[in-house]
Amino acid sequence: MSPEAFERLATEAWRAGEGLRLEFLGGKVGVKAVSDNVHAAMVFWLIRQCIQHRPEWDLLTGLGLKVETYREGRAIPDGCLVPSDRIMGAPRAEWVEPDGVLMTVEVTSWDRDTNQRDRIDKPRAYAEAGIPVFLLVDRDSREVTVHSEPKDGEYQDRHSVAFGKSVLLPEPVAFELDTTRLLELMERPAR
Repeated sequence: MSPEAFERLATEAWRAGEGLRLEFLGGKVGVKAVSDNVHAAMVFWLIRQCIQHRPEWDLLTGLGLKVETYREGRAIPDGCLVPSDRIMGAPRAEWVEPDGVLMTVEVTSWDRDTNQRDRIDKPRAYAEAGIPVFLLVDRDSREVTVHSEPKDGEYQDRHSVAFGKSVLLPEPVAFELDTTRLLELMERPAR
């Protein structure tokens, strides 16, 4: 499938209002389901952390990126950290170049594809696109993994900490993230 054909398919699926987002990684179409409440709470907490530490930047959600080596892939990260004055793409652009993205964020879901998509395909795609930092919030292992130093389609540095610990997000992000709140969100009973 060509990237253009995928974009038409993804647009139609989104317009149908089924609550599904389609992605195209490694030449395969994948479905990303609507997030649950804990997933959403974790993303919004990360937005607040980025605003608190780096008010000159925005953590955008729902931004479709052209990724992989030749920009043939299409991914929708849970968050893209960009300078606040950076306009990502033309008006109404559904898929934009990753230039200017400082960090992508993914929070794992409970679907069967999360291992392949969030732990294998997306780190590779974001590294190939040259995105400096990839932050994975892994609810299964209750860890945060920071990937950095993209080179030859792989992140050269990878550092994991358990929820509840602090982790330094490397340059260009350059702030310490205390993940205690992630642990609290995982342990909070549903109401």
